[in-house]
Formats: sequence, C-alpha cells, structure tokens
Amino acid sequence: MKIAFNVYSRKQRWKFFLLGFAVVIVGASLWYTDVVVRKIARDESVKVAMWADAVQKRASLVKYTEEFFEEIKKEEKNRVQIWASAYHKIFAAALDEDITFYSEIVLGNKTIPVILVDENENIITSANLDSKYSHFTKFDGKLKAFFSEYSPIPFTVEKNTEYIYYNDSRLFTELRDVLDDIIESFISEVVINSANVPVIITDSTKTKIIAHGNIEDMDISDPDFSKKLISRMTDKNPSIIINLPGHGTCYVYYTNSALLKQLRYYPPAQLFVIAIFLVISYLLFSTARNAEQNQVWVGMSKETAHQLGTPLSSLMAWVEILKMRNIDKETINEISKDIRRLENITERFSKIGSPPNLTELNIVEVIHEVVEYMKTRTSKKVKFKVYPELNTVINVKLNSNLFEWVIENIIKNAVDAMDGEGVLSILVQEHKTQVFVDITDTGKGIHKSKFKSIFQPGYTSKKRGWGLGLSLSKRIIENYHKGRLFVKSSGIKKGTTFRIVLRNS
Repeated sequence: MKIAFNVYSRKQRWKFFLLGFAVVIVGASLWYTDVVVRKIARDESVKVAMWADAVQKRASLVKYTEEFFEEIKKEEKNRVQIWASAYHKIFAAALDEDITFYSEIVLGNKTIPVILVDENENIITSANLDSKYSHFTKFDGKLKAFFSEYSPIPFTVEKNTEYIYYNDSRLFTELRDVLDDIIESFISEVVINSANVPVIITDSTKTKIIAHGNIEDMDISDPDFSKKLISRMTDKNPSIIINLPGHGTCYVYYTNSALLKQLRYYPPAQLFVIAIFLVISYLLFSTARNAEQNQVWVGMSKETAHQLGTPLSSLMAWVEILKMRNIDKETINEISKDIRRLENITERFSKIGSPPNLTELNIVEVIHEVVEYMKTRTSKKVKFKVYPELNTVINVKLNSNLFEWVIENIIKNAVDAMDGEGVLSILVQEHKTQVFVDITDTGKGIHKSKFKSIFQPGYTSKKRGWGLGLSLSKRIIENYHKGRLFVKSSGIKKGTTFRIVLRNS
C-alpha cells in the first residue's frame, strides 16, 4: 500500500530536481549578466582613465599656452619701455646729436597702442590708436578707461613730468581672445565629457565649484549642497590637478556614470524580479494543485458515502429480521452500534467538501465518548487516560462527526504504534484564546525527519493501509475548524504526542 506514497515521493524528487535546474539556470543567467556588467565596467573605467589622462594633457597645454601669453605680455611691456626710452632720448638729445636710431625705434612701433600725456592730462602725441579715439585732446573718459589696465611709465622732459600710457597690441588682444576660447572650450570638454561621467571642477580651496557636468538637480549656489557633493566625489576617484588662467590651481573630480551604476544594480534587480516571478508561479501552481487534490478528495468521499449507503440499508433490514427471530438482545445491540457507526462514517464522507456546520460543544465530553467507543474495540492491554474528567466543561465550536473521526484516526495510529500494548493519554487544556488537545502514546515513536511526511497522502509505515487517515485528519482540523494538527514531540522508542489546536469559543 506504499505505492501512493512512492509516487508522491518521486513527485517530490522531481520537484526538487526541477527547482535545482531552475536555480542553475537563474544562477548561470546572473553569472553571465555579472560578467557582462563587469566587462562594461572595465571598458568604462578604461574610457574614464583615457579621459582623465586627456584632461591632464590638455591642462598642461592650457598652462603652457598661458605661460606663453605671459611671456608675450612681458615682451610687449619691454617694447613699450624701450619705446618710452627712445622717445625720451629724442627730446633730451642735443641739436647736433644723431637721433636716427631712436626715431626708428619710435616709428617702428606699428602694433602697440601708446599715448603721451603731460601733467595736466593733455595729449601730446599717440600711436596706433583706433580711429574712434583719434579726436581726443584730453586724457579722460573712454580713452582713460582704455589705457587703465597698465600703470603709466613716467619720464621728465625739461623739468616737466610726462606719462606714457600703453595697452596690449591688437595681435596680443586677438591671441588673448584665442586663449579665453581655449580655456572655455577646455572647461566645456571636461564637464561635457565623452565618458559621460559626472564631473565637477573646484577652486584651489576645494570649496567652490567652478563648473560641473552630467549631474542632475545641481544647485551650486547652495554652499551645503556643494560641500556635500565635493565630499562625496572626493572619495570616489583621485582628483586631477589643473591650472587655469584666472582661477589658478583647480581640481577635477569625477565618479562613475549613471549607466555603470544602473548596470551594477541590474543583477540584484534581475534576481529580485525572477524570484517574484517564481514565487507567484509556485503559488499559482500550488493553488491549482491543491484545488485539484481537493476535488479528488471530495469526489472520492462522496463516492464512498454513496457506496456505503446500499449495504447499510440491507444491514438495517437484517437487524429487524434478527429481532423478529428472538436473537440475543445483546448481540443485536452490538450489531446496531456498529451499524450506527457505519452511518456516522457515511455521514462523515458525505460532508467532505461541504461547508462545515460547527456547533458549540463540550470538547471534553466529545473526546470521552470517542474513547469509550474505542475501548471496546481495542486490545485490553491498551490503557486509556483522559484529562480532565467528564464533568469538566470546555466549549469549542466543532463538527462533532468530523472531529470524532480525527480523534479515532489518531487513536488507531497510536494503538498500531504501540503494537496493541501501552498507555494512551489525552490531555485537554484551555487557554485564553485557544484549546490544546495533546494525544500521547508510548509506542515506537517517529523520527524527527518524518514529522511532516506522515501527513502526506499515501504515507504509511504499515504493510496494509492507504496512508490517508492523518492526511484527512489534518484537512478536517485546518480546513474545516481553522485549527492546527502537528507532531508536538516524538522520539524513537519514546512515544509520540500529537497536538490539536482549536480556537476557544
């Protein structure tokens, strides 16, 4: 009779095999995804490293360009000073002195705007001025603003102090505009980079953000936000030190791109989605399987009740015939009890699958009645003990027929486990919201690994039997009475205790 359980066991093994296969597939998928993510991360790291190296090289180029322009600036200032000296020599020369050389120096200035002003800011002479300044006679207004960048060069002519003002040459101005474009382009290329990494450029104090790129919701006007952002990005990668004209030493900070961050979180997110899918699938299949099993149980129970109906009617007729033949009354009474018992069994099977009709009953009285019935049909070597006594009242909502069936099944299993000899104790305890029924035998016991298996359909340790009693009992307690039935404790050759938990009415 163990065929059913063997089928069930094989089914369980197949389930574990399929689950293991699914785990392998999911694991392989996650592993491959992780490999791809790591490869992309490495590729991006290489791109970022190349970008960082390019930033450093471009920064060096900008620094060199700035130094070059500073040299040009100094050179122009020297030329102005030479021009001023030559002009001074012309005015200080004697009448017979050759001033050709000095004149050539003065006339040789074709690019640097200069203007000679006396003490009263009257314009004495000028060179290389834009036409919009040619009509000025006094050194004031726009003209004074134009020559305000550099300090004038003073010199004395016949005890009068005159001043030479100068500005950058047109060539130098154009080159400076080019430098400004280079710096602006450099900053743009840093913050809007091909690596698409979030980047910021700070000043030398590392407290002020000069420029930023690829950072959403950026509010650099907020000092607290800027401070937190700089602190967060400082921990990510080493800074790149650059020198920018007008800013001095600056620091470039960058972190991983948004794509890389998303890819890093992709495998766990994928695992989470797969896990949800598997759980939902399992619940759906489990629900469908349980519904199918319930239909089988209900169909089998109804058919059993139907099949028992005909021989029961016949037996009842035979009892009436026996009564008319004056058969021993005690014999007829015992036969009648068994017929009533069969009627109860038929009723129990017929109620499987129907909404339970629960009535508030004294559970102690119900258990005592079942035990009294089982005593007369069990070996005399089995001693029954029921606590508390019959006069104790503990009311619980029960379906009497179905609940008695559960107690009978557990008692039968206990008697079989004791080989028809031992002590069977039933203890009923009332708590605040629950009632516990503990059924203890002194039999062979159950190994801990079988505590759940014994409730599976088809499980039996007997040579003859279908292994349905405990499975039906568990369904009756949990599905119809909303309680629990489980093995409270057991050990090999130490007996077993089953516990039924019901809600206190």
